[in-house]
Amino acid sequence: MSTEKINLDIHKILTLLPHRYPILLVDRVLELEPHKRIKALKNVSINEPYFMGHFPSRPVMPGVLILEALAQAAALLTFSEEPHDPGNTLYLFVGIDNARFKRVVEPGDQLILNATFERHMRGIWKFRACAEVDNVVAASADLICTVRNTDADAR
Repeated sequence: MSTEKINLDIHKILTLLPHRYPILLVDRVLELEPHKRIKALKNVSINEPYFMGHFPSRPVMPGVLILEALAQAAALLTFSEEPHDPGNTLYLFVGIDNARFKRVVEPGDQLILNATFERHMRGIWKFRACAEVDNVVAASADLICTVRNTDADAR
């Protein structure tokens, strides 16, 4: 395993994840150590569609979308080593443990997404994840995910 730190731009992210607007929640990978950890970035813009209703007078990024952004970062960590076809692969939550929300995330914030690989067993991946704004924890959770092929034969 390499200890080389890799960064990925949006073009590479789009080749690894099946997500697209408006649910793609990772803009750039700042650091990636395969099979170890990832540090990614989500620029939170007032143009995000969810701000129209959450909340019109005081826009706040929904906590569930912060968790989704962390899961997408974890997926990039997984897919950095695992061969897959993004058009034929789903990366799904199996569980979320110990989720905590410590700070609101608002338009103009840069959300730093950190995920550390904990273990992989029988198709289940576990990560410890933390989202920060200005070096202050906004949310943290233990994420449990799986990868599924979307072919009819795999259902």
